[in-house]
Amino acid sequence: MELPQQGRAVDDVIADLSAKRDGDVRWQDGRAFGMVYSGGPSVHEVAERAATLYLHENALNTKAFPSLGQIQSEVVRWTAGLLHGPDTAAGFLTSGGTESIQCAVLAARERGRKERGIHAGEIVVAESAHAAFHKSAHMYDMPIHTTPVRDDWTVDVDAMAAAVNDRTVLVVGSAPQYPQGVVDPIPAIAELAASVGANCHVDACIGGFVLPFAEMLGRDVPVWDFRVEGVHSISADIHKLGYAPKGVSVIVHRTKELRRYQTWIFDGWLGGFYGSPNLQGTRSGLPMATAWAVMQHLGVEGYVDLTRQTLENADRMRAGINAIDGLRVLGDGDYHLVAMAADPESPVSIDVFALADVLLERGWYHDRQGPPDSLHSTVSNSNTGVIDDYVRDLRAAVVEVTGTTTDDRSTSYSTVE
Repeated sequence: MELPQQGRAVDDVIADLSAKRDGDVRWQDGRAFGMVYSGGPSVHEVAERAATLYLHENALNTKAFPSLGQIQSEVVRWTAGLLHGPDTAAGFLTSGGTESIQCAVLAARERGRKERGIHAGEIVVAESAHAAFHKSAHMYDMPIHTTPVRDDWTVDVDAMAAAVNDRTVLVVGSAPQYPQGVVDPIPAIAELAASVGANCHVDACIGGFVLPFAEMLGRDVPVWDFRVEGVHSISADIHKLGYAPKGVSVIVHRTKELRRYQTWIFDGWLGGFYGSPNLQGTRSGLPMATAWAVMQHLGVEGYVDLTRQTLENADRMRAGINAIDGLRVLGDGDYHLVAMAADPESPVSIDVFALADVLLERGWYHDRQGPPDSLHSTVSNSNTGVIDDYVRDLRAAVVEVTGTTTDDRSTSYSTVE
């Protein structure tokens, strides 16, 4: 495995790269429920043109690239506005939901240290909270307490109350949580966090660019954002249902004072003063610029239209699944996340992981998750026009796998090699 001694022609290099994609999921055809989200041709165009403009720019130092400082500030402000942030709200762009969550955890830890004298701050999450909170606890060497969810898959606040203590620095809710797509009771979680002086973080990485527009469309959306007194920070991914290319998320804090706890500064280096607003040093300007361009191109009306189509797609998918004997949708989700499992009350025996294998043979990609065993779909505008085809193939796949099982029980949502 050696780098070639001589360089290759541009066309040859690009041809090889194109060939490598042959085995990738065909998200362009709307047959993937997650990973990549398409806002349509004009969104692709504006993102690609912005990417070309900022292909090489580096947000490590926005004094050298002040346009990136402006871009970051404007995108954060627009996002804070969607989340009903106060005039004092402040934040930063990150590379994705995991980094935004890591920044929220770091800010809670540092606030606990400096304001409360807690040097072994603890985290309380539900078992539905994103794995990035556990990753953050591991990275920062923080104890984390995991509590069960209720029968409706939302946080059990009473169980959380039993887990918090005078060392708790962070209590977490999700809007919505990823596995079943339901919104946690954020007001109760925020009140619990306040009772022990802890931060309350709302993980809206998957919902931050859906719930505000769903509410505008008249959907019943429980209050979950900065309108809830006691919410300190919110994470929202623009590269999910914000329809920007991969590599950009937002962490918003209620105030600049809260934001400063995630910022790291160092003045003991021969290279001079060093300040980092998140976990990266060098930051590509490309994702930041594409997010700015996509948000400007779509505006509120564009996002409302995309969200309307997304919710219609998800509604049709849920209805199609629930109409098939042997299957059920987990939870009472009303938005864009759909978890499909076997119906234990049905006489029809279906192994949903075997079902996933057959659906993949037909070109449909799902994430496998559990417990319980289920197939996860993040529905978006990308799936417009294919839901009827999906339901038809799902019915046929159920017939094919009924009474069979697969030995593969893996639920890998990862890259470990």
